[in-house]
Amino acid sequence: MRKRLLVLAGSALILAAAGCGGGQSGGGQTGTGTATGGATAQAESLFKSSCASCHGQDLSGGAGPDLRQVGARLSEDEILSIIENGKGTMPGGLLKGDDAKAVAAWLAEKK
Repeated sequence: MRKRLLVLAGSALILAAAGCGGGQSGGGQTGTGTATGGATAQAESLFKSSCASCHGQDLSGGAGPDLRQVGARLSEDEILSIIENGKGTMPGGLLKGDDAKAVAAWLAEKK
């Protein structure tokens, strides 16, 4: 019974945070330059936990826009600015610091 309550409470927290992301921030590897190797895997994991609920697991969009070719439209700095400050209905600050930089670098490669 106790385990079931913990699962339900955890599920409620996940659903509450799932608006347009999971709210992970801080820590992580730096995202300067090109996201490669472990940085790519980390950036993809961060995206899936914080962004995919709106932008789709495959970047194809949903509540948020399609990001499959976002790097062809926006620079890494522009993507980072959107992650940090938000745009339209997307709230800013869902990822911060090195996590935001890593995801911005990874998305900038999508051309």
